[in-house]
Amino acid sequence: MSTSSLTDAASDSDFDRRNAAWYIDKLVQVLVFIGGISAIIFVVGIFVFISKEGIGFIVGRFDFVEFFTSPYWYPAEDEDPEYGILALIAGTASVTGLAMVVAIPFSLGAAVFIAEFATGKTRETLKILIELLAAIPSVVWGFIGLSIMNPLIIEWFDVPVGLNILNAGFILGLMAAPIMTSIAEDALKAVPDRYREAAEAMGATRWQVIYKTVLPAAKNGLLGAVLLGVGRGFGETMAVLMATGHSINMPGSIFDSVRALTATIAAELGETAVGSDHYMALFTIGISLFIVTFVINLTADLVVRGVRKG
Repeated sequence: MSTSSLTDAASDSDFDRRNAAWYIDKLVQVLVFIGGISAIIFVVGIFVFISKEGIGFIVGRFDFVEFFTSPYWYPAEDEDPEYGILALIAGTASVTGLAMVVAIPFSLGAAVFIAEFATGKTRETLKILIELLAAIPSVVWGFIGLSIMNPLIIEWFDVPVGLNILNAGFILGLMAAPIMTSIAEDALKAVPDRYREAAEAMGATRWQVIYKTVLPAAKNGLLGAVLLGVGRGFGETMAVLMATGHSINMPGSIFDSVRALTATIAAELGETAVGSDHYMALFTIGISLFIVTFVINLTADLVVRGVRKG
């Protein structure tokens, strides 16, 4: 075979490889685009679905004042059903608020230790443990609240029922802590080392560097972590259903049993006639939850993006 033939064959082979690489690159780009846009499509699809199911109640039976300011939720009454979710909102807010009281100190403390003090295997081990904590199913957390926290609260605080705000708030706080810790650690690690070096050069101690330099510089990211934790708390269903007592009450103390919005949907939707006012009212609750959690998560995402750009 002549030299020119070998050269032509090599050129054709190189051309084929480049051509194949170009097609593979385009295919990967298309797959990545589909994967990215699918999240938006799914979110829009979910909102359209719940809106379609709840629109009949909104344009018909819906009374804004009664729905959001009345504590009476009796949708199954034949003669005079009442659709007030104020008690459900109060139950959700009280459980989520207590969960943040539990989760914020735990999460920020863990994030500061991992980002500023832990090194090597200690840091990697702690990060793995936190990720494993996040992987525990919510129903398992619910069983912990039901079978462990319930008798402990009854014994320690001398109350008749241990399924209450304290139980659910503690469980939900532990559930929200892992994601808050991860985001908070990322925010702390994003603070440039020159900030720490400058503070140490001025004679600041390790704790002064963290308290007066690192935490203020990372405040937007830490706020984003807290907002994501709040969104996690508002959207939780199974653990809250099992640990709150599932009783419609306006809470007066952390030992009161309450009912959450998500738990109401989960408990009642399967026993409701499709197309009834009760059925559509549950979807209206879902619309309200969707809007609230979407706003919380969007705000957290914007805050975190802001701190990363800064």
